[in-house]
Amino acid sequence: MNEPAANTLTLIQKVAKEIRLQLVNGELLPNQKLSEATLSEQFGISRNTLRETFRLLTKEGLLKHEPNRGVFVSTPSMATIIDIYRVRRIIECQALAQAYRMHPALKGMHLAVEHAYICRDKKDWLGVGTANMEFHAAIVQLADSERLNALFSNIAAELRLAFGMLDDLEFLHSPFVDTNNHLLEMFDAGKTTEAASYLEDYLIRSERMVLAAYARRIE
Repeated sequence: MNEPAANTLTLIQKVAKEIRLQLVNGELLPNQKLSEATLSEQFGISRNTLRETFRLLTKEGLLKHEPNRGVFVSTPSMATIIDIYRVRRIIECQALAQAYRMHPALKGMHLAVEHAYICRDKKDWLGVGTANMEFHAAIVQLADSERLNALFSNIAAELRLAFGMLDDLEFLHSPFVDTNNHLLEMFDAGKTTEAASYLEDYLIRSERMVLAAYARRIE
């Protein structure tokens, strides 16, 4: 089998990034079947290129191929959720603790908090969830590592799939609007060590909430 040309590889990576973004934004749901015809037309690519993109995202655990049925969005397991939060605590808490206070990513954190409050006022809980992902992506950007940013992009997509399994998005996302704002206030005040500790406790609470809601969903 011939390897894809360099320009095709770039296109595959670009389309994969767009599909990950759709996952992070909650536009694609667990177990949803993906239409080759629809996505090929949407992205303006051939079906062969789309299939290569599917293979890449399947290796990342975001999609799954079922013989004679097609390609579906993956459903995270409880073990996956636990592992995601373990990685998040390592990456995010260290990024926050060691961050430069005037880092450009700080603007992204502020914009994400503002976005969350706007969505909360509109009762747009899907939007609140997206704003939350934006906030945590900005925290990771404090580390100035493209590898960590790419890793978090995949993690965020998997985590959003876990959220997609849950019924009460208000219960899931609402408490963390004010929590994110408080964390940001601590960081703005120069209390980076305290902010990192607060974030670790916050992520532990979030993990417990998600796992409990997930367990109720699959019973």
